[in-house]
Amino acid sequence: MEKHLLLPGHTACSGCGEAMGARLVLDAAGPNIITTDATGCLEVFTTRWPQSAWGVPFIHSLFENSAAVASGIESALKALGRENEAKVIAQGGDGGTADIGLQCLSGMLERGHDVLYVCYDNEAYMNTGVQRSGLTPFNCDTRTSPSGKASWGNPLRKKDMPTIAAAHGAPYVATASIAYHKDIERKVKKALEIKGPKYLQIHVPCPPGWKSDPAMTVKVAKLAVETGLYPIFEMENGVVTKVRRFKNMKPVSEYLKIQGRFKHLFKKPGGEEEIKKIQQIADENIAKYGLKSESQVTATTAAR
Repeated sequence: MEKHLLLPGHTACSGCGEAMGARLVLDAAGPNIITTDATGCLEVFTTRWPQSAWGVPFIHSLFENSAAVASGIESALKALGRENEAKVIAQGGDGGTADIGLQCLSGMLERGHDVLYVCYDNEAYMNTGVQRSGLTPFNCDTRTSPSGKASWGNPLRKKDMPTIAAAHGAPYVATASIAYHKDIERKVKKALEIKGPKYLQIHVPCPPGWKSDPAMTVKVAKLAVETGLYPIFEMENGVVTKVRRFKNMKPVSEYLKIQGRFKHLFKKPGGEEEIKKIQQIADENIAKYGLKSESQVTATTAAR
């Protein structure tokens, strides 16, 4: 049996996309790493005292400072002349990355620390009860953006964290999905070969928060990509260099209808118009990144 660096026996929910993503990241990185992780689901379900599911050195940071702690580790390794002995990986959820931890992440990127930052994007604050984050999708129902007579759910679009990271001058920025295991492995290995700050955002469905079937986690993740709602791409020095394309993009309704967090769009009068707004977001992504395989848009053009 293959031995993983994220060990079995943790307490993640059935079908947890974040557990899958973290396991893939660690296995790709190998044992010679030091990891930090912000407070959140990943930290909670892997470190139930007195046990730990981490097969590598692991430091639990505060909710907001995973990137800052990782920066300190990287600086300490340099000061000791041991920077070639271990790579540093900072980790956080979407809230700990795009909201609470954005300031520390910005500092890490600006200062140029040789750290790979991984955001596990499950699109809400799942550990504290499914509250809206800066990466929660438009019209999504959460505890703090509930759908009802006066609301369709979250009124804001997802924060564009990859572009924010690239704007800091990060030499490597990428998005990924747990639907594509080999893609995550390749991107982690590539990122760790590049000097300087790197940012990788991985889409990780959360069955309880998304109100989806735990057995369909990978299918849900794949549909997010196939509809254009979660573009998969790489950026090097601010330029899009590689994009996952499809011959035929699927309508967003196929993705939305298998998640309870969007069920109001199919039940309330006027929902069809709201679904059209979400389709428009996907269409914009398709055009921006040239997600259709027959598109003549080059990667460089898509980055503009």
